[in-house]
Amino acid sequence: MGEVEKPTLQQTILLISSLISLSHSIRVFSTKWQSVRYKLDELFSSLTAVENCEFSEDFSLSITLESILLTLRSCHELANRCLTVSFSGKLLMKSDLDILSAKFDTHIKSLSDIYSMGLLTQNCALVVSRPSVSASRDDIKFYINDLLSRLKIGSTDMKKQALFAFNEVIKEDERYVKVSIEIDSLISLLVNFLDFHDSEIQEEAAKALCLIAGFQCYKSVLISAGVISPLIRVLACGSELSKEFAARCLMKVSENSDNAWSISAHGGVTALLKICGNDFDNRNDLVGLACGVLRNLVGVEEIKRFMVEEGAISEFIKLARCKDEVIQINSLDLLQTMAYGDESIKEMIIQGGGIRTFVRILDPKSSFSTKTREVAFRGIVNICCLENSLNLLVNYGFLDHILYFLRSGDILVQELSLKAAFWLCGTSTEAKKVMGDAGFMQVLVTFLDSKSFEIREIAAETLSNMVIVPKNRKRFVQNDQNVGMVLQMLDPMKANSGNKKLLLSILMSLTNSNSARKKIVNSGYLKNIEKLAEVEGSDAQKIVRKLSCNRFRSILNGLWHS
Repeated sequence: MGEVEKPTLQQTILLISSLISLSHSIRVFSTKWQSVRYKLDELFSSLTAVENCEFSEDFSLSITLESILLTLRSCHELANRCLTVSFSGKLLMKSDLDILSAKFDTHIKSLSDIYSMGLLTQNCALVVSRPSVSASRDDIKFYINDLLSRLKIGSTDMKKQALFAFNEVIKEDERYVKVSIEIDSLISLLVNFLDFHDSEIQEEAAKALCLIAGFQCYKSVLISAGVISPLIRVLACGSELSKEFAARCLMKVSENSDNAWSISAHGGVTALLKICGNDFDNRNDLVGLACGVLRNLVGVEEIKRFMVEEGAISEFIKLARCKDEVIQINSLDLLQTMAYGDESIKEMIIQGGGIRTFVRILDPKSSFSTKTREVAFRGIVNICCLENSLNLLVNYGFLDHILYFLRSGDILVQELSLKAAFWLCGTSTEAKKVMGDAGFMQVLVTFLDSKSFEIREIAAETLSNMVIVPKNRKRFVQNDQNVGMVLQMLDPMKANSGNKKLLLSILMSLTNSNSARKKIVNSGYLKNIEKLAEVEGSDAQKIVRKLSCNRFRSILNGLWHS
């Protein structure tokens, strides 16, 4: 930098700093002075960033600096007149401030154009030191403004270093995000970098926007800055890493259904479906993220229909068969979301082999995680509500898998299996019969004594539904231990007693069987029912009356009077 230019630059920076301080004292036209102050901040950061830099020999900054100094002197004059309220008229002063603001815009653009020519030497591409943990808001703002100036005027390498530094601070401290949002043009600049020719800058910009989108209160700022369209362009032709960041960012902003239409209107659904439909080797994270974004979008009926027309169902069933857990879970979730409340899509999933895929995940011989199995269980429950589902589930081995996990699975899978058995039992009488033949009742009885109230309740209600069927009732009574367990659970002194209404419902059904009535009377637990008849009321009383009829009347009378 020339000998004349350097003092002029320092003089300009000092004058800007003085004006920023002075502007805080002005009480009139506060909105316009706030706008001027923002532009002074931006001009300050741009000039301080190059204070120690060298320019090429054939370039002079003097003319630009002299022009800026003239505007700054005019600004100082207007500031003093506003401070002393010595202006001739409000309208004239407003007009003068608008003209001043426009001049600053011109200077900022001129500096940006100058430095975009790459006239800064590479040895100046050092980012200032990061403020300490206890730094003030002004220190943080100065640091962010310095990074902003480097992003605007620096070489490609300088831009990269500034983006690296920016992502580090916003990842670790929310204060930097808040200050960044308040600085004019920073978010827009990041959005523009999504279309930058250098892949690293594109990746870092996408990462920064993704980090900012993680804050609920700042998502609207990104939307206002027009982030959706360039994010979708990155999905279509960006680097693999920038695609991942773009997909993460879209997933966060699409949590608000109001943005779904905007994503669709810019071709986002097509781009996401293309990612899911392509060969996903070595792109597992991206495919899983694409499924996540689409899951947020299918709440809009028109978007869901478009996806179906584009063959999405078969693609997601295919993804559900892959070995990557993230893709599996996201595709299974997406299929369930699409099927919710839509019988035609449920039918399409079943016809496309979706249920077979879900059941295979539950195969004990497979090595799927509990989380994946949980999603598969939930998918079967949510989708299989059609008349032909039971035969499919039986043929695919669904009942065998549930029984296996009920007998020997870990606690989480056991609970899932129990809930699946409860759901299956409630689908039809035929399902109850099939479950009875498969041996479910004997296993369910063992859960009546569980430490978990919820598990005891689900097991009791499932049994209550199953023993309504005469064939099941007969099978249940054949095992003395089954009847005994139900009666034991009605003992008021038992620690895990509870679910009395459901247990009494089971007994009520059993009393329709002669052999069951006999076993109940001879079990030694009859007094439990009698006590309940005295305290609990009608259900227990009905059972006592049924037990005391016909040929058991004399037996009961003898017991009561003994």
